[in-house]
Amino acid sequence: MLEETRSLVARDRGLLWHPYAPLDGPAPYAVLGASGTKLQLEDADGERFEVVDAMSSWWSAVHGYRNPVLDEALAEQAAKFSHVMFGGLTHQPAVELAELLVHMAPDGLEHVFFADSGSVSVEVALKLAVQYQAAAGHPGRSHFLALRGGYHGDTFAAMSVCDPVDGMHAQFPHLVARQRFLPRPPQARLVDGVLVSDPAEVAAWVVLLEETVAAHRGELAAIVLEPVLQGAGGMYVYAPECLAAARRVATEHGLLLIVDEIATGFGRTGELFASDWASVAPDIMCVGKALTGGYLTLAAMLCSSEVAATITASPLRALLHGPTFMANPLACAVAVASLKLLESTPWRPQVSALQAGLGVALAPAATLPGVLDVRVLGGVGVIALHSPVDVPALTRAAVYHGVWVRPFRNLVYTMPPYISTAEDLAAIGAGLCAAVEQVHG
Repeated sequence: MLEETRSLVARDRGLLWHPYAPLDGPAPYAVLGASGTKLQLEDADGERFEVVDAMSSWWSAVHGYRNPVLDEALAEQAAKFSHVMFGGLTHQPAVELAELLVHMAPDGLEHVFFADSGSVSVEVALKLAVQYQAAAGHPGRSHFLALRGGYHGDTFAAMSVCDPVDGMHAQFPHLVARQRFLPRPPQARLVDGVLVSDPAEVAAWVVLLEETVAAHRGELAAIVLEPVLQGAGGMYVYAPECLAAARRVATEHGLLLIVDEIATGFGRTGELFASDWASVAPDIMCVGKALTGGYLTLAAMLCSSEVAATITASPLRALLHGPTFMANPLACAVAVASLKLLESTPWRPQVSALQAGLGVALAPAATLPGVLDVRVLGGVGVIALHSPVDVPALTRAAVYHGVWVRPFRNLVYTMPPYISTAEDLAAIGAGLCAAVEQVHG
């Protein structure tokens, strides 16, 4: 086993691209097994570690690994059929999942399009908005208003509505469309269960929003944003009042409101959807990541009946997108089981326990010299540093202290599985604090 694992890591090097990493980057860790909240890892030298997964495999494995309910759903569907094309056909997992999503989603979202990934669901949402405006008699409305600090995926249309400075726009000149951007909304802090921000800053931002939309309404199809929590753009929490203002202004000027709930949906921020912090119902919503509990890649785009009816009444009649693996039965079956498990567990006390536990566990980091800020919202905990993270060194230190974490920019953050115990959260806090002190103290 030792030689096989060493060979696996060696075989990986120079062969496989890993996310945002060079082919000759730091050696990955081999995963020997996973169960519950734990990963069994082995490094390139053959040393083994059992670690708490503080990342939920990039925010998706909310029910943990080898969950018996999800395992059973996967096996049962595989025994029937694993995949059929969705063109001209339908099946029970897709219909049931769509019904569940409509039931859970903010009011008015009544139609579902299944996509392969979160990024593709954003592509579909943007295409839908442009098709809607053309069908409504506004063919010139083909651009979008987005937020600085936003992140919506790595495909081309999705990249165009990501942050234009810190995103990847500059690497693809003339290929990424130019959109309009607003500054980040004012930051909010969680105080006694309420997100609090500076009223004057919020008012000034809302005025800028109103002025920008009024000046460019003829070219804008929609406002696109991550509600309340910007994820990969910096784990940045902003005032819910700004989300409510975006809803109001979009309606006033005939724009659609697209919310990207791929990272925030299904309870991660303490509300079922982050839009609920502002009691906002968007016209279009994208979900993914936790949708299948981390088992299979699947995302969905939901839209309102008005949007759907406008498309149906247009000459094209159809939304012009259709992935080969659209509504894959295995993924849909597991997603049905995942959402039912989420509702029956229930999720709210779980996420409340994450928020309380992370608040206590990460608090000691605030006294470390390299730390700028510590913040927690729902099942998201963040240690922000004064300088960029030394990712390989901090990852290694965290593994030695029993925690798997994947920092970025100046952020050491955690989004643990919902099933994490008090002991898991204490271990995450202790491990991250020790790693930050060791590498950046």
